[in-house]
Amino acid sequence: MTLQDKELSASERVRETQETRVSRHPRIVSRLREMTSRLPDNTVGALWILQAAFLFTVMAALIKLAGSGMSVFQILAVRQAIMVLIVAPRILAGLPGSLATKRPDLQAARVVLATTTMLSGFTAIIELPLADATTLSFSKTFFVTLFAIFLLGEQVGRHRWGATIAGFFGILIMLKPNAAGFVNPYALLALGSAITGSLVLITVKVLTRTDPPITILTYQAIFVGLIMAVPAYLTWTPPTLEQWGLLALIGAVSWAAQMSNIRAFRSGEASAIASLDYTRLLYATIFGIGLFGHWPSGVTLLGAGIIILAALYTVRREAIRGRELARNAEDNNQGV
Repeated sequence: MTLQDKELSASERVRETQETRVSRHPRIVSRLREMTSRLPDNTVGALWILQAAFLFTVMAALIKLAGSGMSVFQILAVRQAIMVLIVAPRILAGLPGSLATKRPDLQAARVVLATTTMLSGFTAIIELPLADATTLSFSKTFFVTLFAIFLLGEQVGRHRWGATIAGFFGILIMLKPNAAGFVNPYALLALGSAITGSLVLITVKVLTRTDPPITILTYQAIFVGLIMAVPAYLTWTPPTLEQWGLLALIGAVSWAAQMSNIRAFRSGEASAIASLDYTRLLYATIFGIGLFGHWPSGVTLLGAGIIILAALYTVRREAIRGRELARNAEDNNQGV
């Protein structure tokens, strides 16, 4: 066999190997889809939300790493740009119709609130132990309850009021005022992020009554990035190759985490899977110890326990209330 024949034979083997890998890939995907199709919807939703919780914690750890050498404005601007590039085909396909909104005031409010939530939340992640920042973010559940009462006129019974009050007690423990009564300003930022984040959820809930999801997505994707462009430019420091890698990972992981979260709630019932989001605290503790040497204090664990138990009880009461409303509606329909 000549040298040329040997080279051709080797290239053919490489091509065959590549073709085999390509042909295997669809089979693997189809087999995974077949396996998941046999699972109950709530089980599929639970798997998605566990993945989302892990990815959100990875995102937070990457932000904390990147924050040691870059401004939060720069991190958020690049993250937003990467996420826009990922969803660009969907956004471009919807333009210009996806910019048509019946509530421009609420769209503008949501963009401002989302920007504020991310800026304060990312800063808290960079400056606080990861477990502390994660736990304080869970207080969003209680603020959603409060704003739903005062802004949407929802009725809340004594059980949810009790859980909400207990949750705020856990927040006070987490804030850990010192002997002079001063509170860590970054803990207050984390709490502020939870407050504005809950307002984002309330705003989206109202917007879904008038605007399609693609419109809400388009406004968030485009205008948050535009708001961040100026402060990012003013605080810009040329990233190293390693930092560019971190920024790219932050954008990609953020998108994957959000998609996993969406798929979770599409697949399963919120009341059945929402509690699994609290596994983020476990991941945050592990990453905090392994990457940053932050061991959670007894005060952190106590406050976290109260917040999570109160939030779980709130989710449970919401599920019971939802079933009661559905049962009452069914009884009314049968009576008509």
